[in-house]
Amino acid sequence: MELMVLLNALVTRLLFVLHSLIGVWRVTAAKKEPKYWLLALLNLLLCLETGLTLKFKQGRGYKWFSPAIFLYLICTVPSLWLLEIHHGTQYCGNEPGTVQVNVSNQDFNQSKDSSHGSEGTDHHIIQTAKVFVNQLSTICETVWTLALHQTFLLLLVVGRWLLPIGVEITRDQLSQLLLMFVGTAADILEFASETLDIEDVRKNYALINAILAVWTWSMLQFPLDLAVQHIGCKPTASTRRIPNLLLCRYSAELWNIGVSLFIQDGPFFIVRSILMGHFRIFNQMLVFFTAKNILVVTLQLYRLAVIMLDFRATILQKSRKGEVCCCPCEPYEASTHATADQDTEMKDFAAFPPKEESKAPPEDQ
Repeated sequence: MELMVLLNALVTRLLFVLHSLIGVWRVTAAKKEPKYWLLALLNLLLCLETGLTLKFKQGRGYKWFSPAIFLYLICTVPSLWLLEIHHGTQYCGNEPGTVQVNVSNQDFNQSKDSSHGSEGTDHHIIQTAKVFVNQLSTICETVWTLALHQTFLLLLVVGRWLLPIGVEITRDQLSQLLLMFVGTAADILEFASETLDIEDVRKNYALINAILAVWTWSMLQFPLDLAVQHIGCKPTASTRRIPNLLLCRYSAELWNIGVSLFIQDGPFFIVRSILMGHFRIFNQMLVFFTAKNILVVTLQLYRLAVIMLDFRATILQKSRKGEVCCCPCEPYEASTHATADQDTEMKDFAAFPPKEESKAPPEDQ
């Protein structure tokens, strides 16, 4: 096993565990109940996955799916749910954090002075750490929750970058995937922060749960690598069927369209439309991002129509030449590879061909 592969695999998962533990700590501090420390046991799943990956995959990733990212979601999402639902995250009050931070700074200076007189360096470090933790505890819960949301999404992107890649994905594909994740993370963060900050939403417990459910659903695209990987085709009879041909040739494009329509922009548009149409909640940013979702969904449907027309034109052209094409395989002659059922399927798909051009005069014999 390569040293850098092992180091990247361990360091990335360690960052995931530390961030998850910080989320559990904030939940315990907000709820003031030690039982919420049990959420930290979810990290045992990540530790188990680390051991299995190091043993069976030598630390490298899997094809189309990242178990480490998925388990990181499982470890962190419950803490963010509890922090958003907790009533203490709704209001900060009259800037209590500023006064408490100043007091903490005084305690820090006092502990520093006393450490020079009697105690050694170790005691000074311990006291400094305690004061630093107390100072962090005085920060408003809304600031903590937003910071956890932001670092959560950043770690998803950075962690996917640091995790060793498998043999099925190239570095070029990984770079494309990371650029897509950056834009996706920004949209998801905007959706959660913009909708949950509305005062009327905070008063409706069911609405908060619905928004968090859509937010969680949108996070499930991060463990998957289908956005940049095409499904390989083998020269078999089943791969020359119309649906398999379409999936084989446009698998990545179809996955991106499906994610936008059913996981991200589509659900976001539905939630924002309900907020404006049913709950009569209007503000400038809500209207703008609703219009953005409408535009993205429309463009994705347009892209889907373009793909279908292009695929139909390709099939029609191949059927005229007596060939069956299976991307990325080479074309196959219909006389030797296509069956009668496949020929019938091709003809049905191209049932309404465009008008034929005027036939050219026959060549001289």
